[in-house]
Amino acid sequence: MNFLEKAWYKKARWLILLWPLSLLFQLLAGIRRKLQETKTPPASHKVPLIVIGNISVGGTGKTPLLIALASKLKEQGFKPGIISRGYGGVGADYPLQLDEDSKVSEAGDEALLIVEKTGCPVVVDPDRNRALQCLLENNTVDVVLSDDGLQHYKLYRDIEIALVDGQRLFANGYCLPAGPLREPLSRLQQVDYIVVNQADDTDAVAAIAELKSASVMRLEPRTLININSGEKHPFKGAPFNMGSRVQAVSALGNPQRFYDLLARLPYQLETFSFPDHHAFSAEDFEKRGIDGHHPIVMTEKDAIKCREFAQANYWYLAVDIRLEENFIESLLDRLRKLSTTEANSNP
Repeated sequence: MNFLEKAWYKKARWLILLWPLSLLFQLLAGIRRKLQETKTPPASHKVPLIVIGNISVGGTGKTPLLIALASKLKEQGFKPGIISRGYGGVGADYPLQLDEDSKVSEAGDEALLIVEKTGCPVVVDPDRNRALQCLLENNTVDVVLSDDGLQHYKLYRDIEIALVDGQRLFANGYCLPAGPLREPLSRLQQVDYIVVNQADDTDAVAAIAELKSASVMRLEPRTLININSGEKHPFKGAPFNMGSRVQAVSALGNPQRFYDLLARLPYQLETFSFPDHHAFSAEDFEKRGIDGHHPIVMTEKDAIKCREFAQANYWYLAVDIRLEENFIESLLDRLRKLSTTEANSNP
């Protein structure tokens, strides 16, 4: 977390000096939305599209939510496809449909994790409309999920899901640069669903409920998996020797959520945070003095970037995503109605 982010979440008083710039940012964001927003679906838009995003910078857990929703949809007989910006990927010839040979350097860590976890067709492109067109032209899908893109207003969407970090919420409530918000809090009143990630404090849900009703998503630690060998152990049966020091390595927007999960283990915990989406190399671990004799644990998303140089002490934590049934049932009902409407309008 950089200096400005720390100031946001500590609600530093000096940030009021940036308030005029926040007002200007908010004004420009509103003008941009009016100029770009697509309110009618294009002719090629023949299936429902769900955008999963947030209104604040930093990680809120969008990718785990998308993976969980894609799995739920497949269980219900849907054929989901997924589009993503491919954040962190460079040098790709866009649009790029991912497969088992795709490289994290081109696809980005999140998109590669999504295709591996869901088995759904995934297309990455900074231009999400172009990604959508490629997805629909080359695959048989009946619903599309957009990984992020809440502020990508050129993309027509049928359903919006906003994810909120239940631990950090909205900091001081200001828009950039005085606070972490990309859009004002009033934007949450316009989305279809709000999902709060890891809301351990009921006050967090209550605060959001003043804007709109919300459901809760929880991440439960399930399995520790060795990156090098694939060896698996239940989280509560961690395979580390007593006296070991667990070294938690992350390149996340909000690593504290991950560290809190690992803090449940009966080991000393040492944390090493890197910038969000950091492209790891073996030299990174050496430079930070990470001990090769003690276990290194990271998220599955970060582990993807360490496969080529992982050693015997490299592990990642697999988690289960718990979603509230009323949210799932409501979303499925909306989708079925939208699918019927689309079918009737496209005989």
